[in-house]
Amino acid sequence: MPTPAAPDPSRLVVAMSGGVDSSVTAWMLQREGKELVGLFMRNGVKVDEAESCKKSCCSVSDAKDARMVAAKLGVPFHAVDLKREFREIIDYFLRSYSEGRTPNPCAVCNRDLKLDALMRFADEFGCEGVATGHYARIDRVDGRPIVRRGVDHTKDQSYQLFCVAEENLARTYLPLGGMQKSEVRALAAEAGLRTASKADSQEICFVPSNDYRKLLAEEGVELHPGRLVDTSGNVLGEHAGTEHFTIGQRRGHGVGGGTPLYVVELHPEDGRVVLGTQDEACFSAMRVDELNWIGYDLPTDGVVRARVQFRYHCTPAMATIEVDDAGRGDGATVTFDEPQSAVAAGQGAAFYEDDRLLGGGWIGATTRAAAAAGEAGAGR
Repeated sequence: MPTPAAPDPSRLVVAMSGGVDSSVTAWMLQREGKELVGLFMRNGVKVDEAESCKKSCCSVSDAKDARMVAAKLGVPFHAVDLKREFREIIDYFLRSYSEGRTPNPCAVCNRDLKLDALMRFADEFGCEGVATGHYARIDRVDGRPIVRRGVDHTKDQSYQLFCVAEENLARTYLPLGGMQKSEVRALAAEAGLRTASKADSQEICFVPSNDYRKLLAEEGVELHPGRLVDTSGNVLGEHAGTEHFTIGQRRGHGVGGGTPLYVVELHPEDGRVVLGTQDEACFSAMRVDELNWIGYDLPTDGVVRARVQFRYHCTPAMATIEVDDAGRGDGATVTFDEPQSAVAAGQGAAFYEDDRLLGGGWIGATTRAAAAAGEAGAGR
């Protein structure tokens, strides 16, 4: 590999997915006088184009759109082969379900590919950093990144940045964070970009059908069949695999009638899926591991009061975060002020102070509120 050129602050890699957001990102930065290199990530996943063009990204049609936008703007364009890296994310996704966890592949993709692998390409091209179409904002104070929610809260993607390394975020540019989605589409139309009216990608790029169980079958994942039980251990039925369930799931478990039941625990080791009432589906605390802080210095006692977002689409809840070893550890116990529903191991926990993202980590063991009050059982 050639010796990387010295970074040029006027030169950026722009991640071009073939969607309207990345297209407008490139257009805006070019108007600001930035010299751009467009990169499209090839994931090596073969999907039906009729499905992928509606819901996914990284397809053949997306690559064409990205290339055509780059050509219109006169931006050098490269499609980079990240099949191996994407395969690692798919393996992580499948492994998580086998372990009774709920994966977050988009956050992992941001951490390992968009804002890490592409950052290495930026180094090779002599670029200052990477620009993407994320709806989030980054300020810089004394060289450190301060990440904030996007102004359009219906599109805000700051949650998915909780695990990205601070040094990479310091070199990340997000020009859409201060805009409404409607403004972005209007700019795309004004600029004559072919992606102006293109539908947003909605699902995981390697699950364009939005049915992850289909992917489990295609990949030959060994399922863990067993019994459906209530929180007292009474058998309610049988199931084909714990992999077919997620924490908080209400429908599709096959137990109907009477009080609505939710999935509250998954035990692939013996095939148990525990169902409980709405109250039993609430969690009072959780472990969070692999902590990542972004432009933020912990208090000396390692205790933080913050709002915690534990799913992409959920209302952040006030909680106390107690970092291990008085702030010197890489894990923490998070205790909610009020019990929260559908807190799932494997998901990300993002910590906020108002609209500022302080950092976050990965959810490990969870404690059900009902269990804390004296019932047997706790979530995984």
